[in-house]
Amino acid sequence: MALIGSVFALVGRFAGRLLNSVISWATILLFGTVDNRRQSILSLVALGSLLWVALVVGVLLPYVGAFLIAAAPVPRQVGESVVRIVMLVAAVVLPLVVGATLLWLLPPDRRPRGLGMIRVVARGYPLTLALAVTIVVLAAVAVSRKVTSLAKHWESSHVPVVVKPGRYDEVLASLDDVLGRAGFELSVVPGPRGLTAPLALLEWAAGAGLGALVPDRLMLLTASDLEVLVYPSDVVISGTRPKVARARAAIATGLVHAPAYLTTTAEAQRVEDQIVESIHRPAAAGDRHVAFRELDHLLASLVVPFDEWETLYRQRLQAERELAGGATIVDDADAPQAPPKRGPSAIEWATGLLAILLLGADLALAVTERARGRR
Repeated sequence: MALIGSVFALVGRFAGRLLNSVISWATILLFGTVDNRRQSILSLVALGSLLWVALVVGVLLPYVGAFLIAAAPVPRQVGESVVRIVMLVAAVVLPLVVGATLLWLLPPDRRPRGLGMIRVVARGYPLTLALAVTIVVLAAVAVSRKVTSLAKHWESSHVPVVVKPGRYDEVLASLDDVLGRAGFELSVVPGPRGLTAPLALLEWAAGAGLGALVPDRLMLLTASDLEVLVYPSDVVISGTRPKVARARAAIATGLVHAPAYLTTTAEAQRVEDQIVESIHRPAAAGDRHVAFRELDHLLASLVVPFDEWETLYRQRLQAERELAGGATIVDDADAPQAPPKRGPSAIEWATGLLAILLLGADLALAVTERARGRR
């Protein structure tokens, strides 16, 4: 019995990790890559929506509720009737918590006020149901994409690209141009139906108040050996390792002038605006030197995550390089070419043939000696 209990405990831990990974994949497919704090909150919201569906089914169907009560770690002193009441209260309150949490995740300038805030929180009921359905569908899509990538020996990489409001098409065109100059011939097509259909459902449930959290468009730049999925807050690159590395370098260095941010925090984005302004503002060389010195002082004391600080420092160096007349590091002209294939030389042919003859002679001698020994 102890062995069986250990096996069930191991399976339970594995199932928990798998569920956490699947929910994480689904939220990334839904919202793109966000900072760690928001990612954790969105994962909890996704898990809460699934829990709410289980609670509603448990309240409406007594035998399902009995199964949930039996599976829950409830102390023996707590009666079944108390647990059912708690389930009912949680089924009523949880969607309001989901709506309030998503409202809090909105940027302060986009949050509704007064009655609009109450309406948004009340939309938590249809939103939680739509989110649960969306998470289940996207979880299946995420697993399918992972399996497909493994079968193709592909890998994925994320580049934070936060599109400025109303500028998605411009950023998409900039990405196509940047990757084209890096040697990729891509076609622009709508995102996979398995992603766009759940997003449409969730956008309908979210309404105007929370619609900013849900991507309203999802386009794909695709080639035979590369796919670039463009979110309003993330770019997902999938392909072979060399192709992904080159596409990532092209995006990181060539998208500075696009109407998008490569950082996610408000403090870092303000510095990005200053860097872009320093490039486009006509000024004498001395004035630009002063502007870059001011940027250096600002970066020296800027309190942002280190990966965002590195991105800003790279953009600052790139801006100075461009103003000095330098080009981007990724260019179609210097695209890596596959080394020419050559056949074996005459010496290699002769060496191989000699090795085969020696191996055959050795085998013949061994057979002859064995035959003599038997006689």
